[in-house]
Amino acid sequence: MTDLAVIFDELPTRGGGRIGVATLNSQKSLNALTLDMARQLDAKLEAWAVDRSIVAVWLEGAGEKAFCAGGDVVALYHSMTEEGDNCGAGRDSLFAETYFTTEYRLDYRIHTYPKPVLVWGDGIVMGGGLGLMAGASRRLATQTTLIAMPEITIGLYPDIGASWFLNRMPRGVGAYLGLTGAQLNARDALDLGLADHFVPRERRDALLEALGEADYGSHSPRDLEAGVQRVLDELEDRTQAPDAQVWPLVDHLQALCGQVDAPMAVKRILQDDRDHAWLAANRKRLEAGSPLSAHLVWRMLERHRHTSLADAFRDELNLSVQCCRQGDIAEGVRALLIDKDKNPKWLHESADKVPEADLQALLAPLWNEEEHPLSDLGSGKRWT
Repeated sequence: MTDLAVIFDELPTRGGGRIGVATLNSQKSLNALTLDMARQLDAKLEAWAVDRSIVAVWLEGAGEKAFCAGGDVVALYHSMTEEGDNCGAGRDSLFAETYFTTEYRLDYRIHTYPKPVLVWGDGIVMGGGLGLMAGASRRLATQTTLIAMPEITIGLYPDIGASWFLNRMPRGVGAYLGLTGAQLNARDALDLGLADHFVPRERRDALLEALGEADYGSHSPRDLEAGVQRVLDELEDRTQAPDAQVWPLVDHLQALCGQVDAPMAVKRILQDDRDHAWLAANRKRLEAGSPLSAHLVWRMLERHRHTSLADAFRDELNLSVQCCRQGDIAEGVRALLIDKDKNPKWLHESADKVPEADLQALLAPLWNEEEHPLSDLGSGKRWT
């Protein structure tokens, strides 16, 4: 296979149109989203959006293990810790600003795309991978789909628009997922609104072939969506989806995270002694995670319960850059992925010992409204 970061192709359709196909191509890193990948994908999506012959976009990852296992946090780590060609300014490096700005702009483009975007969410879909999938008009899950937002384990928080879309789940559930990095299967994704369709992975080729044979009418937005929907109605089969993990526990999760603050939610989860393997794994992840991140998860969900998606992305950009400059992320990535000792030395001992001043420092704005790198999102200047 080619060593291109993203492989682009265009499949012909029966009516003379084409389906744009983009494949994240880094199997070794489980297709982690690099800055180069994000730039290439954003540019191609911008071109396909105005090409009337393109009827839909298909986005997938190379190989059988992952759609996309997250953002390129290793590059972020090097930008914060190395001098010279890699970064040049340690924690004040501009790489974090450039990376997150490019990633969030791409994610927002997918959320607001004028044509059907189908994401083949096969295998691992984590962090930045979920950012790509969350905004697609057709999010496809399979038997191997594994979705998670484990940012607390590296000292970050669920970004990529999660401050907005986690609030669209039943009250308390999004907070629980963010605090624990809980792993979701395809049924959970369907139940929680993170996936739209279950298509057995062995039907991938048949699905693409059927999309090529579909009738897209006049290529109006309505006809494009209708053409895609007819195909999915034929090939979807939810009877093969795995058993739900989250939905049977919704009341329990809401009892843990409802009507409390971050330290109390963390305390309730860690003291929860219910004999359940999925809950136990989540407790372990939270216990090992960054106490500062636990507060950021909670605070961002509070801040964006009633805001727009564009406002959430703008706020996330500010916080993500601040996390790189003065938060736990460098230490978290070091412990988990660089030295792999899995023994991070977090800035704070526990969630109940995180000072409010530290949170306010991280949330302090880096730009005014006019200077913000994502000031145009939702303005109509570039996005329709």
